[in-house]
Amino acid sequence: MPFILVTVLIDMVSVGLIIPVLPALVGTFTGGQAEQAFWYGAVMLAFGVASFFGAPVLGALSDQHGRRPVLLLGFCGLALSFLVTALATALWMLIAVRLLSGAMQSNAAVAQAYVADITPEQDRARNFGQLGAMFGLGFILGPVMGGLLGAVDLHLPFYVAGALALLNLGYGYFVLPESLPPERRAAFDWRKANPVASLKGLSALQGVGPLVWVLALSALAQFILHSTWVLYTTFKFGWGPLENGLSLMAVGAMSTLVQGVLMKRMLKRYPPPRLVVLGLLSSSLCYVAWGLAPVGWVMVAVVAFNMFGFAVTAAMQGIVSGAASGDMQGRTMGAVASLNSLMAVVAPVAGAGMLGFVSHLPQGDWRIGTPYYVCAALQALAMGLALRHFKRQRALSPLPSVST
Repeated sequence: MPFILVTVLIDMVSVGLIIPVLPALVGTFTGGQAEQAFWYGAVMLAFGVASFFGAPVLGALSDQHGRRPVLLLGFCGLALSFLVTALATALWMLIAVRLLSGAMQSNAAVAQAYVADITPEQDRARNFGQLGAMFGLGFILGPVMGGLLGAVDLHLPFYVAGALALLNLGYGYFVLPESLPPERRAAFDWRKANPVASLKGLSALQGVGPLVWVLALSALAQFILHSTWVLYTTFKFGWGPLENGLSLMAVGAMSTLVQGVLMKRMLKRYPPPRLVVLGLLSSSLCYVAWGLAPVGWVMVAVVAFNMFGFAVTAAMQGIVSGAASGDMQGRTMGAVASLNSLMAVVAPVAGAGMLGFVSHLPQGDWRIGTPYYVCAALQALAMGLALRHFKRQRALSPLPSVST
């Protein structure tokens, strides 16, 4: 676990670095807020499309060749993406490099498969929580560094992120051990590696089924939040890179606290299905609060109240991973990543479109929060589907035998 946790931490710091400044960089090539929102959505869309097709292929390749070489390929893709973005002189360059890096990069899915390789099934939700804590810690350090560096020069965070990706490449090559022994590897099959087949295989896993829709709706809401946070706070409160970096640091801090410290205690009190339902309920209420926030500090205050919401992803990953056999972890997590990528394709278009529609409104207007009201509805629908599925699962479970 320590090896993969360090890898994910460096990876997420490099990703978090660019979040506060990418919308502003896109804005240097556009005129007006509506055009900025549109092209920012296009840049995000390019990465999501490429990752949607690439993630299940890379996940299946990691089942055949091991996790380590696929992770190294992902670090190369990240480094290329950041460095070319820093040198971009036109929008088409941003879009082209995001397409290439999205096809090469599936680090989150492979890291999850890595954790599943080395963890007993009953401990996976907790260890996925530790992995999520590294994502959160990366989003504490990354956005703050990106905000500070972006205040100096918009291109500087991209150079630093590229350097960190290259550092991770060196760490992965010289230090990170392989987690999947040869006897547990599976042959690559193109028919099962395409995104449609991988999603069908995911929904066919016993105990998963309709949870695919829960994963999709929850991910769509989260990606709309991620892709619109900076633009939303800029439009509604007039925030710049520094304020956005600090607010994202608060999100990362809460994610780290919940998944790295409180997750073990939560799982002792609530089984993963109940934790999923509580988290979706909490998130739904918090999205409404973010949309209605009259001043900027309320955005950060609401983050602190969404404790259960930060536990949903790890709990869901534990349920899905537990339904897959040992030689299918890469393909299964690749399918989850592909589903997330599909939602990442839809989210920027939907989120940027909704923000573009309300971008003319004055600062502080409650209608600027339209994307988050939609997210609240998506999370509420996901909660209803999860409740229905878990009730059916309990009804189908055989009663325990009684011995005398």
